[in-house]
Order: sequence, then structure tokens, then C-alpha cells
Amino acid sequence: MQVHDDLLDNPDYFQNRELSWLDFNARVIEEADDKTNPLFEQLKFLAIGSSNLDEFYKVRVAGLQDQQVMGVDEADTKKQWLPKKQLQEITKKNQKQVKRQYTLFETKKKELKEHAIAFTKVTNLSDCDKAHAKRLFTSDIAPAITPYGIDAYRPFPHVSDGVLHLFVRLRKTDSTYSAIVPIPKRLKRIFSIKKADKRLLLFSEDIVQSFLSDLFHGYQLIHSFAFRVTRNADIEIQEEGAEDLLSRIEDYLEKRKNGRAVRLEIEEHQMNKSIEQDIAYLKKELTVKQRDIYFLKGPLDLTFLHDVVDTLDSADLNLSFKSFTPFYPNLYHRKSIYDLVKHQDMFFYHPFDSFQPIIQFIEQAVSDEQTIAIKQTLYRVSHHSPLVQALERAAKKGIQVTVLVELKARFDEANNVHWAKKLEEAGAHILYGVKGLKTHTKATLVIKKEPSGFARYAHLGTGNYNEKTATLYTDMGIVTANKKITQDVFDFFNYLSGYNEQPAYHYLHVSPFDIRDAFIENIEKEISLHKQFQNGHIIAKMNSLTDKKMLVKLYEASQAGVKIELIVRGICCLIPGIPGISENITVRSVIGRFLEHNRVYYFYHNGSENLYLSSADMMTRNMIKRVEIAFPVLDTSLKNHIISILTLYLYDNVKAWTLNNKGLYTKLKPGGDKPVHAQKELMQL
Repeated sequence: MQVHDDLLDNPDYFQNRELSWLDFNARVIEEADDKTNPLFEQLKFLAIGSSNLDEFYKVRVAGLQDQQVMGVDEADTKKQWLPKKQLQEITKKNQKQVKRQYTLFETKKKELKEHAIAFTKVTNLSDCDKAHAKRLFTSDIAPAITPYGIDAYRPFPHVSDGVLHLFVRLRKTDSTYSAIVPIPKRLKRIFSIKKADKRLLLFSEDIVQSFLSDLFHGYQLIHSFAFRVTRNADIEIQEEGAEDLLSRIEDYLEKRKNGRAVRLEIEEHQMNKSIEQDIAYLKKELTVKQRDIYFLKGPLDLTFLHDVVDTLDSADLNLSFKSFTPFYPNLYHRKSIYDLVKHQDMFFYHPFDSFQPIIQFIEQAVSDEQTIAIKQTLYRVSHHSPLVQALERAAKKGIQVTVLVELKARFDEANNVHWAKKLEEAGAHILYGVKGLKTHTKATLVIKKEPSGFARYAHLGTGNYNEKTATLYTDMGIVTANKKITQDVFDFFNYLSGYNEQPAYHYLHVSPFDIRDAFIENIEKEISLHKQFQNGHIIAKMNSLTDKKMLVKLYEASQAGVKIELIVRGICCLIPGIPGISENITVRSVIGRFLEHNRVYYFYHNGSENLYLSSADMMTRNMIKRVEIAFPVLDTSLKNHIISILTLYLYDNVKAWTLNNKGLYTKLKPGGDKPVHAQKELMQL
């Protein structure tokens, strides 16, 4: 049964991308209310929710605001809402979610008190502790503070993105004055006073507010309040005519610091006419709409909770997750990765499997005199990446090193520029991506001249070459010596480095376009086989599902009777369970200790079973605006192992949320069933 064209344009069958993202962030925030998480971990989820929201405003909301400012009335492809409507709906939903976040923060504060940890203000301290706070101000804060008066000779200062500021109203004789006091980001946000039986936590902004008279001698303080601005980071990089993309990126990073204000957060105070006037003044100077002002019942920028946990963690280890050591077989100590992979493909599921073998894959190649060339794509790497350091050593040894460093990896551009320069200085051949596209692929190729001839070895994965995030994100990858796959990876790198048409690959599917075409072809085959054998089954696990062509094709498969089980961590624009449209589709989201990041696509095909791992989500940007790879798992035992992992996630009833046909998520509870916690079971395995 085909989906009729009139149904495709029915907004009732789709969810708006931005609101679906907010639903995801709400699920993250709700982890702060999950008693299966230790208290410090609950605090981290509140912090992650704030960090997520900052990026959402800098990029997604900023983009919609730009469209509205420029009069671009382009409706979204799912709900058919114009930018103005989307911004209104975002505000409506987000105001409720932020309120929930701060309600949870108040609850966590009470729970911390049970462990003798208390947030407090200087005004509540004893005289002795107030004197200690004054010493902290004098020695650790005041030397870094620069107050900015505002008058005819001192214009309204630049308010930096994400930095806490104080707006100060002063009086001298019969006149009033305004000033702004930035709290530099590099200052400690939290100061701790340890008492015999408890620990008191003070905010830097509260300490400054308490001793403002020291900054404005001769003036009387009327009031002060904290505020914070989020700025547009969605500034387009102009690649056209850019002979040196590296310098263009560096210019872009400078411009991004001064993007237009897209959100104003203000710590809520008892309102009076004077404060209302000051807020109106801020709103005018920053040119933000009332819609984008948030009054918060508590400290601004809850990401500080990460610092709180880091400061206090040693005080009570029972308040954090127990440490977990990824699986690292002794075999890897005794044998080379290359000796092992000659006999069988190797599968890794991080962080349950150690990332160390992937580092060894490069380091062993560097130390092997038979190595001729190493080729790798880098999207997000750590600040002290052992992989990049190994590539530097390889280049200095005379191994041909080719590295594609994606300079347009948002918020990692500066780090990538740094590594690109370092690698180039070492003698590596550096590529800066493909014009007009982001290269999001995770691929490495090692070429050796062995006694039997040239041999190629490849690593393909779903996650970044980053040993730090490999302990926090779930990602899958394989190391293979399969001749056809390694030939494909070889052709892929030549496509990136030279002037070539997209190659005809044996096994790889490479975006732009080909991954979507391949998945549509697999879905159509599943529909066809289901009509014959009535056993159609698709399982797909990804971060986000937004591409309308994929949504429509999944609806078509559901209408044909194919069973479709989706595990979508974040945005999902598909609505399951709609009679006659998506009644054979289920959607679940798993939010847990580790960020679910791997992408797996499974098609039953009447028992022949195609299973792909990919760097790509089913998002339009991944399908047509990025260089991505989807690669099959050919080894039957590995394929069965991955299917068993997917099945475990489909039975999770501790950390899973299910999406209903009203577009609402409900968290599952074991009830009378045995609790199934996928991540926990994988750690135990």
C-alpha cells in the first residue's frame, strides 16, 4: 500500500524538529529525578540539560530568528510552520521545561543538605564566615573584575556570549547611574567553605554582589541582578573563493564571538519599577524580544554543577556512579591487532570495549617498518589526542600520512585548526574537507608492504576518534582486512584527496545521497519480501530521525505490514501508532549513563539479514549535506552479536522512554517484569 500524496502533506503525521529536540532535552533533565542515578549524577544531568539548551539557542533558535529578521517565510517540511510560529511554540514549551529544571534543582539542594552540603549566600553566613568571604573576594575575585559604567562617555559595553554579568544601579546625591560588571569565565564559579560538620558553597556572583561597594567607592548601591546573554553561533562560513580555508575558519571564529543576542537570562528578583526599567533597557540595548527573556528562580547557567561534582566527588564516592573499566582482553597485550584481524574482522562497542585497541591500530602501524601510508578522517578529537600525536610521529618517520581534518565541526573548529597546523608542520598531507559539505565520516586506512605484497587494513566506526568521548558515548566500529572493503576505503580516500567522481564501491554507501538511496532500496526490498513471506522486520538505532523521504518510506513499510522498531535517542519527527499510517512502528528513546551515539540499521530480508553501521543519522543534513559512510557487517557472528545488542535495548524497561501516537513520551517502568537496564547489563557482560 502506497502512502497517498495528500497524507504526506498532512502535518498531523509529523513532529516539528525543534519541539522534538526539546522533548529530548526534557528526557535528559528528568534523569535528575531518577533515583537509580546517584545524586551527583543527577546534578550532572541538570548541567547537561543547560549545556544542551545553550547550543540549541546558539544554533537552531538563532537560525529561526535570522529567518524571521530577514523576512524569510519558509515553512518547516513537517508541521508546515513558519519561523514565527516555531519560535512561539519553542518558547511555550521551553518556559515550562526550564521551570521544571529549576524545580528539580531546588529539590537537589535539599538532598545535598542531607549530606552536609549547602548552597548559601554571603548574607546568611556567620560574621566569621563573612570575613572569609571578604578575603576570597579581595584575593581571588576582585583583581580580575573590571566594572563598566554607562554614560555619554562610556557606551554600553559588549556583553560576551555565555558570560555572567551583573547589572548594577547606583546613586550619588540626586542622580542614579548604571554599570555592568562581567564575571570572567576563567574565575571559579563556586567557592567552598569547609566547616567541621558541613561544606558551604558560595557563588562567585553572590560574593561580588555582596562587596560591590568596594568596586564603586562613593556611590550608594540601589540594586543589582545577574544576567547572561546567549549569542548567535550559526554564522555561515563562506567557502566560495576561499583559497585558504584555514584562515577563513579563523576569521569565522572571531566573528562568532560577536553574534547577535538570541536569549537573555535574568536571575529572578523581587520586581520593582526601577528593576523593570533596567530590564527594559537591557532588552533594548541587546535587541532581544520579550519572547526570548527567561526569568530564572535560581543561579544562571546550571553547567556549574559539573564543577560542583568535580570539587566534591572525593568527599563521598557513594554519590557518583561506581567506576567502570572497559573490557580490554589480555590477547591485545600479546598480539598485534594486525595479526588478529588477518583471521577475522574485529568488532568494538565503546565504552564497554576499550578504545585502546583503536589507538594501538595507529601506534602499531607507526612502529612497523612495513607501513607505507596511513589515512584518516578527523572530526572531533581531544586536546591531547594520542592518535594525532601518533600521526605526527608517522609523518616525521617518512610514512605517507593523509589526514582530512574537518574544520567546520561546530564548536571544535579552533581545536581542529590547531591540530591541522601541527600535522602539517610534521609533514602530513592535510585535507580540509569537501567544498560545501562537512566530512563526518569515521574512517582509517593503513597500507603495508608485506612479504606477500601490499596489504590494506581499515577501521570504520560510528563515533569520533576521541579517546575521551569514547568513555562517555556508545559507539560501534570494526577493524577489517577484507579486501573489498579495504579497497572501498582506499577508493574513498582517493576520492577525497584527488579530483574523482564518486567511485563505484563494492560495499560502502557514501553520502551525499547514496546512503539514503541504499536505505530506501533496503526498505523497498523488505516490503517486497514481506508481501511474499509476511515476516518483514526493520530495526534502526540512531540519534535523530528527521529526513522526510525516510519518514515517508518508513510509513509506507508500516502500511505494508512490516514490523519496524526504532530506537531514536533524540529528535524523532515520525509519529508511531497512527491507525492506517504507522500502526506497525514503535519508537523508543534510551537516556542513560552513556550517551547513545551509535547508528545501526537492520533489515531482515527473509533471513538474509542486512546490517549496517554508519556515521550518519536519518537526517537530511546527513543524507545530502555531509560526507558519511554506511558500511555492512559481513561476519555472521559479529552480525548476530550486534542484533543481540539491539534486542537488549528493545527490552530495556529502566532507561527507555516510548513515544505514543499523540507525540508524547512516557518513561517505562519494570512493574511486574524483570528490570532490564541495557547499559548496565552491557557493563556487566
